[in-house]
Amino acid sequence: QVQLVESGGGLVQPGGSLRLSCASSGSIFRFYAMGWFRQAPGKERELVAAISVGGLTNYADSVKGRFTISRDNAKNTVYLQMNSLKPEDTAVYYCNALHGDLGRWDWGQGTQVTVSS
Repeated sequence: QVQLVESGGGLVQPGGSLRLSCASSGSIFRFYAMGWFRQAPGKERELVAAISVGGLTNYADSVKGRFTISRDNAKNTVYLQMNSLKPEDTAVYYCNALHGDLGRWDWGQGTQVTVSS
């Protein structure tokens, strides 16, 4: 059973930056495309960034040009660099292996990102 642990969230002012990390307990991490998802209060969980096994990336239009996903297979870790943050980026952020646009493994606890002045 793969466990995912997200970290790096916090309170930041509009225009600020955060870097999220997601550590996986399993070495099988390197064999899967990974994604960052977010869920705002009262909304469905949505996929915002994805990275293939080989490092190809894709982003939701709402974060394109501001967020960057990366992975370190040696550390079983995926990252999300978030710049130019907006209040509408406020959400709990989760990572997971991808099954289409959905998560493949059990969800971790997520990390809260709050963008507010």
